[in-house]
Amino acid sequence: MWNHTRITELLGIDYPIMQGPFGGNLSSVELTAAVSNAGGLGGYGAYTMSPQEIFEVDKQIKAATNKPYNINLWVSDHDIPQGGLTDDKFAKVIKQYQPYFDELGIPLPEKPAPFQSRFENQLDVILDIRPKVFSFMFGVPSADVLEECRKKGIVTVGAATTLDEAIFLEAAGVDMIIASGFEAGGHRPSFLASAESSLTGTFVLVQLMKEKIKTPIIAAGGIANGKGVAAALALGADAAQIGTAFLATDESNALPIHREMLFSEASKNTTLSRAYTGRLGRGITSKIAKDLIGNEENILPFPLQTTLISPLRKAALDQQKWDMILFWGGQIAPILKHKKAKDLMHSLIEETTSYFNELKV
Repeated sequence: MWNHTRITELLGIDYPIMQGPFGGNLSSVELTAAVSNAGGLGGYGAYTMSPQEIFEVDKQIKAATNKPYNINLWVSDHDIPQGGLTDDKFAKVIKQYQPYFDELGIPLPEKPAPFQSRFENQLDVILDIRPKVFSFMFGVPSADVLEECRKKGIVTVGAATTLDEAIFLEAAGVDMIIASGFEAGGHRPSFLASAESSLTGTFVLVQLMKEKIKTPIIAAGGIANGKGVAAALALGADAAQIGTAFLATDESNALPIHREMLFSEASKNTTLSRAYTGRLGRGITSKIAKDLIGNEENILPFPLQTTLISPLRKAALDQQKWDMILFWGGQIAPILKHKKAKDLMHSLIEETTSYFNELKV
């Protein structure tokens, strides 16, 4: 049976289908629970949340499902240099972005306040609440943390964008590794080399990893239907993680206009850009992303760039200037069909089953 893999066995789930955990307030308890209750693995992106907020949302997830689920954090949660943000750097960035603030008729923001890393405190909560799965991006926690997760029965999942990162994660002792292809929407979670130099496609990366590592592999990027799940499994993955298709469902916490854009003609064109957060991420092509191609040196380090862009994004939403906003989404968006998470899960299971049944004939 296609749905019996090392990952379904390890996690105690019915199907090797995982929902991508969305950060930036795009995750929801409703979506996480819907996927887990349907036999997959729901996911919740918590990297922007305080420890108390993570604790509270975990209680809500536990009340909504008794099935396994995943909580995701970022190991490296900022790129700010040790000396902080200089006035000179901020002035250069503001100069580059001033035309967009002028176009929207809003004042330029003040220099962002210093950022304090939250990861260590967030980790304490993860070890306390004990989700079945703890996934992480942009690196790997310390050996002590991974060992503590093992003791507490928490399955650890790291994200790799290159074969070198996958080998690094396996050597660290993580339980599963995501093969994160460049087709995927959202941030590129590269950590050994620049994201721009780590753009391997999902199915190439799965095959490279299958040859070189023994850790179970989760294919992510460019998968939105049963054919994609079947292809990932056929190439050696033990599960498929689906992001954009679940982000577009009514149960996600994406704004209605965001979900609408993912089903629109605009979704045919996506861009990888640092212009909105300071880290490279894929979303539906926008005016700002296009303007800054090849001229991205004057961008604040993550997450200060997000702070800078926040009032601009709010004004663009208020004025319905959608072309000023980066709506996260992957290259697979034009084939999306389902607006309900339950319907999407049913379709994924049915199509994958049909594909493997045809192979037996």
